[in-house]
Amino acid sequence: MSEWWTYSLSDFLLFSPRTYYRLFELYNLAVWPWHVLAIVLGLAVLVFWLRGGAWQSRTVAVILATCWLFVAWAYLVARYDTINWAASYFAVGYAVEALLLVWTGLIRNCLSLRPGRDVAGAAGLCIFVFALFAWPLVGRLLGRPWLQAEIFGIAPDPTVVATLGVLIAADRTRWELLVVPMLWCAISGATLWAMQSPDALLAPAAALLALVLACWKTLSRLRQASPPL
Repeated sequence: MSEWWTYSLSDFLLFSPRTYYRLFELYNLAVWPWHVLAIVLGLAVLVFWLRGGAWQSRTVAVILATCWLFVAWAYLVARYDTINWAASYFAVGYAVEALLLVWTGLIRNCLSLRPGRDVAGAAGLCIFVFALFAWPLVGRLLGRPWLQAEIFGIAPDPTVVATLGVLIAADRTRWELLVVPMLWCAISGATLWAMQSPDALLAPAAALLALVLACWKTLSRLRQASPPL
């Protein structure tokens, strides 16, 4: 048996890049025109984010949870599982994240967003806008056809990154909500890296920025809570 250090990520890849992106193409064709509703839901999150209001937390949480559940079932279980045996386990993680969003944002009403309040809020808004509007263009700029575009609420990566934007802009750092999105960014980044995809670092970069800002917010809150010497 060869030494373990002689293996690379590509040796563990269960499918070819052609198969992976062809799956996205077939998936987009199968679920159309749900893309339109997904974009409308993304715009609704943006409106509630900017306008605030008593229903902001509950509405944003329900929309995000719905998107996570849709991706879990329609993509991970129904499609991705045909080429990756681990997809069903990923779907469980997505379902857990959806439940946590419902618990935190809908039931407890603890997902308040205030635009432009601080660096984290501004960065979170920029990340969300990028995931909603720019992410579908990334594949096209890299030479992939429009049918393989990844849309918020339909594809995993933009849905996860948009959620990270919301979470780092929230009034408090919700570490329990950050675990699954960050794990997915690492998994997706490793998969795309193994396929030598130029956009492999997009999701991990978003996760790293979210981690840095979440730590900064937590430390700032602890300093404010500490009594002066």
